[in-house]
Amino acid sequence: MTSERRIVRTLPSFFNDVDRQFPPERGSNGEPSAVDFQSYDLLEIVELFATGFDDLPELIVGRPDYRVMISAGRMVSAFSVVGQLAPDEAIELIALEVENDAGPYEPEEGR
Repeated sequence: MTSERRIVRTLPSFFNDVDRQFPPERGSNGEPSAVDFQSYDLLEIVELFATGFDDLPELIVGRPDYRVMISAGRMVSAFSVVGQLAPDEAIELIALEVENDAGPYEPEEGR
């Protein structure tokens, strides 16, 4: 176990997941936007991966370089985030799945 703070990077695949699961603006019933998620939940996710990566469960047994965080969010009911340990010892956030009480975000045609 390590107690050092690691650098955390978000990869394009992570932000593709954000864009796929959140509208660009807050919904008429208060459904969170991508910016809402990034401003509230993402900051806490980054902090936990930066300081507690080794304490998170392995995504794949026997592969300690891939960890998963499953938690309740401030803006969503629940989420899971996958992080991988990069060769430079930084953590890369690679995938996001959210569960939202409002149901899945469905982009309008043409977006």
